[in-house]
Amino acid sequence: MVRTDYEALETVLGYPFRDRLTLVLALRHTSWANEHPKEPGGDNERLEYLGDAVLDLIVGHRLMERFPEMREGQLSVTRAQVVSEAGLAEVASVMGLGAWVLLGKGEEKSGGRDKPSILADVFEAVVAAVYIDGGFDAAWALVGRVLARRIETVEPTGFYDFKTRFQEMALARLKEQPTYRVIAELGPAHNRRFVVAAVLAGEEWARAEGRSKKEAEQQAAAAATFRLESGTRPERPSGG
Repeated sequence: MVRTDYEALETVLGYPFRDRLTLVLALRHTSWANEHPKEPGGDNERLEYLGDAVLDLIVGHRLMERFPEMREGQLSVTRAQVVSEAGLAEVASVMGLGAWVLLGKGEEKSGGRDKPSILADVFEAVVAAVYIDGGFDAAWALVGRVLARRIETVEPTGFYDFKTRFQEMALARLKEQPTYRVIAELGPAHNRRFVVAAVLAGEEWARAEGRSKKEAEQQAAAAATFRLESGTRPERPSGG
């Protein structure tokens, strides 16, 4: 049974919402929204998108403070470790966030409250809700509080050719060869950004953005490697 005692959730978050509807929206999975089409606001995917960006900014800032000599590529890979799906799902699980998630009947029956992908997405959406309701300082405080241990203990890896690493792991564990697909090209010609997906066994394991296709592939491979190492399976088909 889903919890609706949002004051208790605010206590867990350490943040009292001025507009609690923003928090409720962050908890709405697409499966719930599909079953309640007349409810205003829809699902939490837009908040998830914003929360991902807010997390990248805050965690990136904190890592720059912790590693003042580290270069951009190393910072990006280290940040990917902190905000990986497995890492965010673990934090959300410790917080008990899954108990408040609004799910459709089918997703409820299939154990959606414990799925890493749903937990990680809801965590991102909640971060965005705090950001919208309370501003950057409130989001900074929340992320600093709940991700402090991960930020303080993460260690940069010395293995930066993640395409090779992901390929070796994929062949060893799944007997499959990964491929990479350009999802989008963003920005003007003089400042182009590429969004690339790492695809393995017909499933998209990660997406990443970079200033070149090569950089985006490396970042996507890094995120996919962390997912594979943690034993977390993707749910997005390669055509999504």
